[in-house]
Amino acid sequence: MSEKRYTDDELLSLSGIQHFCFCKRQWALIHVEQQWQDNLRTQEGHFVHERVDDPFFNESRGDTVISRAFPLVSYSLGLTGIADVIEYTRSDTGIGIPDHEGRWLMKPVEYKRGKPKIDERDEVQLCAQVMCLEEMFGVRIDDADFYYNEIHRRQSIPITDDLRNLVRSLADEMHTVFRKGITPEAASGMNCALCSLVDVCMPKLTKKRVSVDHYLHKHIMAATERDC
Repeated sequence: MSEKRYTDDELLSLSGIQHFCFCKRQWALIHVEQQWQDNLRTQEGHFVHERVDDPFFNESRGDTVISRAFPLVSYSLGLTGIADVIEYTRSDTGIGIPDHEGRWLMKPVEYKRGKPKIDERDEVQLCAQVMCLEEMFGVRIDDADFYYNEIHRRQSIPITDDLRNLVRSLADEMHTVFRKGITPEAASGMNCALCSLVDVCMPKLTKKRVSVDHYLHKHIMAATERDC
């Protein structure tokens, strides 16, 4: 059975997989309904990325080469995006890179405004970057790093098979939701207050469901009481 391949026109934003993992409704409001609002947290995130997203800036530090704002694509996942940083370290088992002798191992480094999360929303984004690189260059990458601005520290995560399978599942579901043009129901929770789209989403209001029978019964009873 051949692997599914998406076309250029079907590619979705790689960074959106983080939103989708966090809240499917939030992702649909942004990517299906094209709605977006900034809050302090998102503005801080933009500032952190502006400091590293310079596609014309590369640097070498001994046996390490840094490439910034690196374009990514995976036609098997149907995702495209930008890696904040690709870090190359010299290794006999690596690949060749332009303007540098020898062979090098690739590792994406993703910059985040805050601190490590208790869920997998950050990990799926970084794993998707790894899977793009593996598809583009025919390499195997077993770990990748975050740099969390709030704690000023890098954190390495293993790219496990379970994480890869989660990324594939989320990417497939993203394409299904996008293709159908649907916005999932709200799932009100503790993270809603942190979401920049909470006023657009209105989770408490949109989560309510009133059946047609209940609605008609309520208004018929009210009309009957008025007539009595």
